[in-house]
Amino acid sequence: MDLLAKGGVFMLPILMVSIGALALIIERVYTLWLRYRLDEEGFVKGLMHALDEQDFAGALEECARAENNPLSRVLRAGLLKVHRSDKEIERAMEEEMLRTAPTIRKRIGYLATLGNVATLLGLLGTIFGLIQAFEGVSMADPATKQEILARGISIAMLTTAFGLIVAIPCLLSHAFLQNKSIQMIEGLEEKAFTLFNKISALHRDIEKKEVRLRMKSIEGGRRA
Repeated sequence: MDLLAKGGVFMLPILMVSIGALALIIERVYTLWLRYRLDEEGFVKGLMHALDEQDFAGALEECARAENNPLSRVLRAGLLKVHRSDKEIERAMEEEMLRTAPTIRKRIGYLATLGNVATLLGLLGTIFGLIQAFEGVSMADPATKQEILARGISIAMLTTAFGLIVAIPCLLSHAFLQNKSIQMIEGLEEKAFTLFNKISALHRDIEKKEVRLRMKSIEGGRRA
């Protein structure tokens, strides 16, 4: 608190930026690592097994158990269209992906902005501190010039340091969270493509079986 007081008026805005950035980081870390936590490989294997058995209700139940996870929502959108055409299934998953991806990237971009704001506030505090120092020196008597100059330079250095102390973690956190969000979205796309291929293969198998049954029926009718 003593340093905040010595740093002048720009220390308070930088402090507010740091509190906002910390709250944002905690919220994003909780969401991406805890709220959206899921054994994706095991989850997808369970869905594939249910589809192998043509247990579509069981596959939907698997998704319902992880309804808060973006992957579950995207795959569920495809499963709900399982009896429709491949194009409709693909479109349903793409639409859900467009709704889900922003929730993963949500507010991460603000961290870069807050980091830049903290840096600029620190620079602004530095400029004001130097202006204060030189104006004070020009008007002060020789006995107090050194004290006024030291106070102004102290304000300038403290605001610069505090701005950088806030900005550096903001920018590092932004890069870290951005990388995590990209990985999650790429994982969603990969798993959605895997499910789409599986359902498409099932459709082809069903069509082949229907063709065989028709052929058998036609052949049986001719023999009769």
